[in-house]
Amino acid sequence: MTKSVSYSDAGVSIDTANQAVARIREFAKSTFNERTLTDIGSFGGMFDGRFPEMAEPVLVASADGVGTKLKIAFETGIHSTIGQDLVNHCVNDILVQGARPLFFLDYFATGKLSADVTASVVEGLSIACRENGCVLLGGETAEMPGFYEEGEYDLAGFVVGVVDKKNVIDGSRIEPGDVVLGLPSRGLHTNGYSLARKLFFEIGGFRPVDSPDELGNETVGEVLLTPHKSYLPELGGLIGSGKIKGLAHITGGGLLENIPRILPEGMSVRIERGSWTEPPVFGLMQRLGNVEDREMFRTFNMGIGMVVICSGDEKDAVIEHVASKGGDCLTIGDVREGNGEVGIAGA
Repeated sequence: MTKSVSYSDAGVSIDTANQAVARIREFAKSTFNERTLTDIGSFGGMFDGRFPEMAEPVLVASADGVGTKLKIAFETGIHSTIGQDLVNHCVNDILVQGARPLFFLDYFATGKLSADVTASVVEGLSIACRENGCVLLGGETAEMPGFYEEGEYDLAGFVVGVVDKKNVIDGSRIEPGDVVLGLPSRGLHTNGYSLARKLFFEIGGFRPVDSPDELGNETVGEVLLTPHKSYLPELGGLIGSGKIKGLAHITGGGLLENIPRILPEGMSVRIERGSWTEPPVFGLMQRLGNVEDREMFRTFNMGIGMVVICSGDEKDAVIEHVASKGGDCLTIGDVREGNGEVGIAGA
């Protein structure tokens, strides 16, 4: 008699998936609010779309992944911060247009599902969602044997937020003489990890548990897994105030590539290197690979995770507001007439 073949024989365990979903449900439910209309497990997530407090509500959406920072999680076995990276990155991406997040969806795919790893990742998602006032509305967990190496997975996320049309931030009011402010990052955030891994592990010969002198008491793994920061708590209260003319989330492409995305035609920006303290991880990487200054500023955020452009008259008010929320905000440059480029003085 021919043996009966099941889905588990092909490498997919529905039972393990059900165990993971049971644990995920509790994390997700901790983010729910009165607008949440469905539980985890439904075919689609439902969310109350009424915005009576807004004259012209505009939905703003973004999708992203964590990139090769995931490799550090695989090597260290630490999976609880990756979800925070993803949510905070996506929240920042819609914040720059003035939007507050409403709900978040995740996509988690792996070769062989581990309920513990999956739950750890989703726990990180739920932590960041709660901190950002965002509902973890749902997502997808996919087990795909033979598609990923053992112990590896991929993670992507999708955020939807809302802003009243009159409060959209699009950079159109930026003009020469405006001030460029910078909010410090927590290290690399989620960009430049392909180069960072090459510099630390191939060229430098470090292991995740090593502690180079430049990093103080922290290990390479700890520094590289430092969670991406959300700037919503520090800047959210300024949305609608008219004080902010432009916001740029400094992700892949660094200051050189991200600031031009919000500049009107005929504008350029001059950044003063040395006007903020660069985290030592960047100097160490530059030394390890003899990396040119321009390459560093095109690949990494160099210690600035969000840029605010405002008029000189509003500069102090913006700085004071960020400080009142426990953050730092530094003057790092200015807007000038030009061809859309960003120049780094002192680099």
